[in-house]
Amino acid sequence: MKENGPLTMKDIARELGISVATVSRALNDSPRISPERRQQIQQYAREHNFTPNVLAESLRHSRVQPQKVIGVIVPEFTHYYFSSILTGIEEAASARGYYLMVALSDERYEREARICEQFHRQKVCGVIVSQAKDTKDYSHFQKLIDSGIPLVFYDRICTGVNASRVTVDDYMGAFNAVTHLIETGCRRIAFYGSPMQLEISKNRYNGYKDALLQHGMQIDETIISVCDNRADAELITPRLLALDTPPDGFFAVNDDTAIGILYTVKHAGLRVPDDVSICGFTNGQRAVACDPMLTTVEQRGHRVGEEAADILIDKVEGLSPLDKVEKRVVRTRLVIRGTTR
Repeated sequence: MKENGPLTMKDIARELGISVATVSRALNDSPRISPERRQQIQQYAREHNFTPNVLAESLRHSRVQPQKVIGVIVPEFTHYYFSSILTGIEEAASARGYYLMVALSDERYEREARICEQFHRQKVCGVIVSQAKDTKDYSHFQKLIDSGIPLVFYDRICTGVNASRVTVDDYMGAFNAVTHLIETGCRRIAFYGSPMQLEISKNRYNGYKDALLQHGMQIDETIISVCDNRADAELITPRLLALDTPPDGFFAVNDDTAIGILYTVKHAGLRVPDDVSICGFTNGQRAVACDPMLTTVEQRGHRVGEEAADILIDKVEGLSPLDKVEKRVVRTRLVIRGTTR
């Protein structure tokens, strides 16, 4: 056993009387190594606290295979949905021997473009990204594709770039939620959404609109707002409640916004759901931490992350052509709780 410095694959190979290549393949679960030999090598590595040097390994093999590091861009970390997606990506990537390099765009185009440039220079094997809210120039994404770096979008997809993407069924999620509000007695339903340049915003708005039209209800622009966070919801909602005919239902683009509505409605002395019904979109931990607990659309972020990672790694490993565009949709589910009748 090595006494000075961290254990390397070369040390394991010497101790077990095998080649470094055999150790590497076994640690990466290669089918070229027998199950018995794999178990022996992996057990030895665990018992001696072996930690792989990702950078050294990627440099050693960079001429024959891409380094096993995936770049992931997250718009924000505070949102439960993005953290659940990141967990799904990490678990799926780890199971296939890949590691993540995670960066925060903080919802800013300039930062997002810089991150893409850094990922390009650092030679990540692929990039998984949800675009920032204010991104309108997509050349940084196209540069990655033109350089042969696989790119997969999740949640907020970029229609200006021909790349694979994984989304949830935003349209049906919104349609089912608003239909539930209507069927439980709401006759004037407000819509709070994200900026309309985002595809998810268009899809959720269309689901909202079509549910109203299918039930013979009119679209009223005075109760449709760009509002996708709690702070804005607490500013906008009092104005809607002060209308001559205020909303008796709210559909919000995410749970944080819905909770802002809930707080404001209760602060105004109205009862939820007797006077006003509220539905969100996420089904994060906060949905069950409010009173009453929130009716919401479950997005299944973990599954979105798994799908995005699998698409990307298949491209990296040549199991799927680089130029094949895959569009996967994860189904949503309406979770009915106390904020609707």
